[in-house]
Amino acid sequence: MLRAEHIKKTYNAGKKVALQDFSINVPTASIYGLLGPNGAGKTSFIRIINQITQPDEGQVWINDQPLNPEHIKQIGYMPEERGLYKNMTVGDQLLYFGELKGMTRQDALEQAKYWFAQLEIDQWWKKKLSELSKGMAQKIQFVVTVLHRPKLLILDEPFSGFDPVNANLIKDQILKLKENGTTIILSTHRMESVEEMCDYVALINNSRKVLDGKVFDVREQFKQNIFAVTLSDFDNSKFENFRNLHQLQDVKEENALVSFDFENVENRNLLLQDLMNIGNVRSFNEKIPSMNEVFINAVKSN
Repeated sequence: MLRAEHIKKTYNAGKKVALQDFSINVPTASIYGLLGPNGAGKTSFIRIINQITQPDEGQVWINDQPLNPEHIKQIGYMPEERGLYKNMTVGDQLLYFGELKGMTRQDALEQAKYWFAQLEIDQWWKKKLSELSKGMAQKIQFVVTVLHRPKLLILDEPFSGFDPVNANLIKDQILKLKENGTTIILSTHRMESVEEMCDYVALINNSRKVLDGKVFDVREQFKQNIFAVTLSDFDNSKFENFRNLHQLQDVKEENALVSFDFENVENRNLLLQDLMNIGNVRSFNEKIPSMNEVFINAVKSN
C-alpha cells in the first residue's frame, strides 16, 4: 500500500536532521506500528505522507504511484494534537470535514450515522465540542478521521485520553477496518497495543530506522534463551540438588509452588525430563521479550 525509499528530511537549513535514509514497506490491509522515542522522526514522516511537508531526498509511493495531491482523499489522519472546532456542533463538523474530503452531504450524513451507532454516541449530534469531555471529543475525532472511508489510515496515539472501556471499543473498530481492507499506520507509545494489534513494526531512533519486520520476528530476534518454570508437589531434596547443579534465577516459593528462570537451555526435552523427576511441571515457557523490552534494548544498543 505504501512504500518509502531513502527519505531524508532536515530543518533549519539542514542543521536539524529529522529523517535520514529512511525506508519502509507497509503491506495492504495490515496494521503497521511506527515506534520511536520523542523526536525520533515519526511525526516528520507522517507529515510527509500527508503532504504537509516534502522530503529533501527520497520518494514515497502509494499503490505504486508517486505520492501526489490526489492521494489526500484516500488518507485519513488522526493527529496526536487534535484539530476540531470547539464552538461548532458535532454534526456540522462531521458534514464539513466529510465534504472537505470530497463526500456528498448525504453520503457524509449516512456514514456519520453509521459511526455514531458503532461508537454509541447517537445523542451527541447537536452538542458543541466544548460541551464534551476529552474522551468524548476523542471519539468525534476518530469519526472525522474514518468518515470518508480512507484506504490508508494514520493514527497518532489514538488511545490517548480514553478510559479502558472506550480504548477497547476503538481498538475493536480499528481491527474491523483492517479486516475490511484498510491499511493502518499506528504511531504509539503503548507497547501493549503494538503486541495486540500490529502485524509489522518499524523502530526509528535518532532519525534512522533501527529495525523493522513482523512483530513476531522482531520479538524473536531479541529473545535470550531463557525459560520460566513452575513446579508443584516437588521433592525438596531433589530440587536442591537440581538448584546446585544449575544457575537458577529469580527463584520464588509460594503456596506450595516454586518458580524460577533457567538460562542457556541446550536441550529442552532433557531439561523437561529432569524437572518431571523433581515434581509436577505446572508451566514451562520460553520467555519472549515484550515489545516494551525490545523497544528499550533496541534504543539503548542504537
